[in-house]
Amino acid sequence: MQAVKSKDSQIELLLRKALWAKGYRYRKNCKDLIGKPDIVLTKHKVAIFCDSEFWHGYDWENKKLEIKSNRQFWVNKIESNIKRDADVTAELQKQNWTVLRFWGNHIKKDLLGCIKIIEDVIKEK
Repeated sequence: MQAVKSKDSQIELLLRKALWAKGYRYRKNCKDLIGKPDIVLTKHKVAIFCDSEFWHGYDWENKKLEIKSNRQFWVNKIESNIKRDADVTAELQKQNWTVLRFWGNHIKKDLLGCIKIIEDVIKEK
């Protein structure tokens, strides 16, 4: 558990470096906003979360069946993370923020696609 990073993870660094190279300036792990988004484009009111598959429940209905040890703890933990993510997204949207959530594997496999999604959202604003 000590090796699990809450900030500056590999997926965050990939996305941040790509945004920086494109000329976007951002704040990271912004404490002023609920949920401390991983990347915040304050000028455009866009909050970006880089969610790892395990901790945030990717394909949860299938994955929770695979958990064997300490099952009750992990199921409760991940389901509470999923609920918290939904609450944070709803609260930020109430405050007129655009919230984008990317799965870690999506960032790794299609970084340019993630950047395009971010740029499209910025253009809409």
